[in-house]
Amino acid sequence: MKKFILSACTLFFVASLAQAESGADSWDLVSKGRYIAQLGDCTACHTQPGHPLFSGGVAIDTPFGQLIGANITPDPETGIGRWTFTDFQNAMRKGHRPDGQLLYGAMPFTAYTKVTQADNQALWAYLQTVQPINRAIDTNQLPFPFRLRSALNIWNMINFKEGEYKPDPRQSAEWNRGAYLVQGLGHCGTCHTPKNIIGGDKGEHFLTGNTLGVWFAPDITNNSHTGIGKWSQKDLVEYLKTGANNYDIASGPMAEAVENSTQYWKDEDLNAAALYLKSLNTRRTEPTPQPIAMDNTQMVTGKAIYADRCSGCHVPQGEGVAHLFPKLADSPLINGDPVSLIHVVLAGSRAGGTVAAPTHPAMPAFGWNLDDQNVADVLTYIRNSWGNAAPAVSPDDVKSLRKTLEKTAQ
Repeated sequence: MKKFILSACTLFFVASLAQAESGADSWDLVSKGRYIAQLGDCTACHTQPGHPLFSGGVAIDTPFGQLIGANITPDPETGIGRWTFTDFQNAMRKGHRPDGQLLYGAMPFTAYTKVTQADNQALWAYLQTVQPINRAIDTNQLPFPFRLRSALNIWNMINFKEGEYKPDPRQSAEWNRGAYLVQGLGHCGTCHTPKNIIGGDKGEHFLTGNTLGVWFAPDITNNSHTGIGKWSQKDLVEYLKTGANNYDIASGPMAEAVENSTQYWKDEDLNAAALYLKSLNTRRTEPTPQPIAMDNTQMVTGKAIYADRCSGCHVPQGEGVAHLFPKLADSPLINGDPVSLIHVVLAGSRAGGTVAAPTHPAMPAFGWNLDDQNVADVLTYIRNSWGNAAPAVSPDDVKSLRKTLEKTAQ
């Protein structure tokens, strides 16, 4: 594979850009674009571990099958080297390729449509400086009939509203910056907003949590029972910057997002995003549940398992150790969908490492010596102790996820 520092077309682009910017330093624009790529976490879908930056190949699992992240290096044969800025803008803003082919929603153009043209121009300038990689990627791995794109026009009519973010004049500049980042470049709703039957966002439930296969992207609204209502703005900034705070430690896809993206956000952007998220007050449509009685069979068994297997790290009353072992007591995210909890008990988990917190704390797997009933019991106990209250975990749910994890490990 041929390697270049800068392609001839890149040099031409940068030279032309300098003239177009009336003498402004084009490298400032490139630097801004690099930061925007971090805000948008382009690495997550376009950089496969062990392969060059943005050369594609990342498998993206959807309820309908698998898609593969595209090569977005400036290679003219297998990347976007022959695209114009207008082509790029149309992909980001309208969700279609230069040939008119519509993009699947796994490329979050439904969020990126909110990105300003100025930010897209900076991102485009940066992408032109990336090393061109000749790597052909077959992005569409969906089975029939989902691999046919003929229905995407209908999907867009139902799920997509084109348009740049418009600031709310009733809110502060900081709040609007946070909304722009969360709704647009950060595309937080892609993971954290529940989906309808055809994979579009349920806008009326924005950021209230969504199942992602073997993980659950939790409610990140200001809901005090299942969301981040008990977190302060400082707690939220700390989590996004370091991957940990007094309540939680990032794991799974969120650990990757912190490693690749949010740890590099400027402090003013982290604060803006946190301010915006803390303003999202969701109304519960159902009453807050009462905790399951301590004499319940699952609670009695679960308490014994917790004392034997969990209390050494999370301490007997579930307080955990700040920034090392997550707090389980009075923790709203514990009350949400238990998929992620089941996952980490069965398979273990390793937190992401950041510049600010490079420790990578880990939890061992217990799936090898806890059966489905044991896992259900200990999680039911955790979810109904020390101020938590949530439905019991079913051993059938544990069994189902265990089978899925075993299948994906093969």
